[in-house]
Amino acid sequence: MNWRAILAIYKFEMARTGRTLGQSIVSPVISTVLYFVVFGSAIGSRITEVDGVSYGSFIVPGLIMLSVLTQSIANASFGIYFPRFVGTIYEILSAPVSFLEIVIGYVGAAATKSLIVGTIILATAGFFVPLNVAHPVWMAFFLVLTAITFSLFGFIIGIWADNFEKLQIIPLLVITPLVFLGGSFYSISMLPPFWQTVSLFNPVVYLISGFRWSFYEIADVSLGVSLGMITFFLAACMTLVWWIFRTGYQLKS
Repeated sequence: MNWRAILAIYKFEMARTGRTLGQSIVSPVISTVLYFVVFGSAIGSRITEVDGVSYGSFIVPGLIMLSVLTQSIANASFGIYFPRFVGTIYEILSAPVSFLEIVIGYVGAAATKSLIVGTIILATAGFFVPLNVAHPVWMAFFLVLTAITFSLFGFIIGIWADNFEKLQIIPLLVITPLVFLGGSFYSISMLPPFWQTVSLFNPVVYLISGFRWSFYEIADVSLGVSLGMITFFLAACMTLVWWIFRTGYQLKS
């Protein structure tokens, strides 16, 4: 394993975050705080509790997951798309660096950025509502696993996209609606039976449910099912990344 190459890619991507601190860190944190204030005030005045937890506290895991998902995809997709756009990706591919080392460098940096954002949002939420993390180890595990998985997914999007418009299609038109409809701001048990069944086809439901369980020990689906779903998606992303480098899809043309 060429750790020097991995570190070089990782440090370069993290340095870009430092140069765009407002866009990379400050902007998503402010946006999430605004979500928290608006939803906590507007809806929280009508829904005081959900499963014994105050509504303001209930939505915190969903807001953190919303930020981690979107930031993981955005950071990883742009991180690999920009070298393709300017042509420097061919220098990386011609260097004595394996595809695994390239993926670890880019995905590791993207996951780190999203975890920083998620941690800041978690700390900020403590100033607004009382937080109780019942299982901090599980909370950290879900957060890291989600960040890595969706950074891999963003990496795939960055390779698939051949223009900046395509780079935004899936995050804006697919991921964001799935997160909003995945129980970020409500429990799916509050829905009519038909829509509860429909919601179970939304993979984000399992992520948010497991993450919320680590806080308050309440969940829409069992912990085992949540872990199984995210592990399956992680394996699917890893397989697709392997296939991309195996065939040279969008990299050698």
